Amino acid sequence: GWFARTLHRAPWQTINMPPLESDTWDLYNVREDFSLTNNLAAQHPEKLKDLQALFMIEAEKYNVLPIDDRVIERMNPALAGRPDLLGDRTSLTLYDGMDGMLENTFMNVKNRSKTITAEVVIPSGGANGVILAQGGRFGGWCLYMKDGKPVYTYNYLGLERFTVASDTVVPAGAATVVLDFVYDGGGFGKGGMATLSVDGETVAEGRIGKTQPLIFSADETADVGLDNQTPVAEDIGIGRDETRFTGKIHKVTLEVKDVE
Repeated sequence: GWFARTLHRAPWQTINMPPLESDTWDLYNVREDFSLTNNLAAQHPEKLKDLQALFMIEAEKYNVLPIDDRVIERMNPALAGRPDLLGDRTSLTLYDGMDGMLENTFMNVKNRSKTITAEVVIPSGGANGVILAQGGRFGGWCLYMKDGKPVYTYNYLGLERFTVASDTVVPAGAATVVLDFVYDGGGFGKGGMATLSVDGETVAEGRIGKTQPLIFSADETADVGLDNQTPVAEDIGIGRDETRFTGKIHKVTLEVKDVE
């Protein structure tokens, strides 16, 4: 039978291409040319037109249209305009042991403000380890304890890290650790102000100069109580055992807010 095709863009090409209407189509007779080596488009233009028309009919029938040939924008559901798996919710409650959550199954925190509220128990001698992290060595963010003090690190593409750290050790016992990030707005990938507080008192604040607008990673995950795979913040170790929170996590609430 006859086979018509056009290659608009190879999957590994990340550059914008000319309009779909300018693509060149090929035509093959697979009964005689199974390997698709003899392009017959010039010899049988009417047959090619018939197959192109058939493609449009089937594409409309099965909701292929409109064809989206954007590249980078499609990595972020909010920018691409496709449904988010979490719907329109703006709050997510997490518990210790919840790890390995891939990016498209987790709250989309990019290009918006966020607040992380962690209800924890600090052991005697102080706590270490990750409370909540997303991403890894080449991009992400992490709220953690280092030498008994709360710290927030934003890792921009593995090229630059912005860290806000408290100088005050959190005493043993129940505590509520909060990270509040207020996004600047005005576009994608902007920065913002990060504030750390413990039991309602501000313990540190600082500027996050820039953020990743599209994606953190294809395979790194969001994790409660540890940082799977490569670390967002490398000053607390690598891997599940080294990054595991040494206290107890009752729950972590992540809230997001859109900013114009």
